[in-house]
Amino acid sequence: TSTTTSPESSSSSSSSPPDFSHLLPQKQIDAVVQQWLQDDHPSFDVGGLVVGSSEKSAQLWMKSPGVFAGKPFFDSVFRQLNCSIDWQEIAVEGTFIETTTTTTTTNQNQNQNNNNKVCLAIVKGPVNNLLRGERTALNTLSRCSGVATASRKAVQIAKHQCHWNGWVAGTRKTTPGFRVVEKYGLLVGGAATHRLDLSQMVMLKDNHIWSAGSIPAAVQSARQAAGFSQKIEVECQSLQEAQEAAQAGADIVMLDNFEPSQLKQDAKTLKQQFPHLLVEASGGITTETMPNYLSEHVDIVSQGKLTQGYSCIDYSLKIIHS
Repeated sequence: TSTTTSPESSSSSSSSPPDFSHLLPQKQIDAVVQQWLQDDHPSFDVGGLVVGSSEKSAQLWMKSPGVFAGKPFFDSVFRQLNCSIDWQEIAVEGTFIETTTTTTTTNQNQNQNNNNKVCLAIVKGPVNNLLRGERTALNTLSRCSGVATASRKAVQIAKHQCHWNGWVAGTRKTTPGFRVVEKYGLLVGGAATHRLDLSQMVMLKDNHIWSAGSIPAAVQSARQAAGFSQKIEVECQSLQEAQEAAQAGADIVMLDNFEPSQLKQDAKTLKQQFPHLLVEASGGITTETMPNYLSEHVDIVSQGKLTQGYSCIDYSLKIIHS
């Protein structure tokens, strides 16, 4: 399969992307994938009866350009359905793949000209199982790649166009039951995950502070449980709140819904007073508006849209005609 290299991929590091699949707890991933398959096949599969269980091969096609991500979940789907996958050399997670006119030769020696799509893998197994796993596998792949592609774009703008050295991060605004896939997509795309869940890092938002009575009371209570091993972040609506949080012992302050000029000014003030404090900008920031918030005094810019408003990448799985 022939492909062209996108400027988005060539402007990143020349080394191979990290293999983030080693981070995943495989048993838990398999259990989640099994539930997805059960949701899609709770009873009779009449279509599976129609096609039978003879051995067939299918081609996985990437049909729109983007960052390839989600391979471990695709693998898990078909492994549980007793199918095997032969991945093509181009199918490296973190690679931006441009879909162009390609020529492929199948194992049946059929030459096919395919416009605007790239073959990433050949999946082999009982044809009814290929079709049972098809939609679940493609849904996961398209969404994970969508998050990775949106993340890559944001990171490229921040790092290469704006020459900023901080972290572009997602948020906890993820799809229930699908968090691990979307957080994984952030990593593959080059962004930071932010906290993975309620048990990782402490985030004290307005509701926590109101319930505790004050910022110092909330931070003190959190520190007693978090000890030295967890960072504490406080959501702040003003410079005064951020100063109060830093004085109380917060490690990170989130300047939430600030105007860009005010945010930059307040971030500078905070860094002068508390040099080791991390400053996060958040609240309605998009990839398009993000450059307005970047400064040497801002360490993190987080975007909910990276996991809440992303476009999916188009994939298909097609049985090879014998």
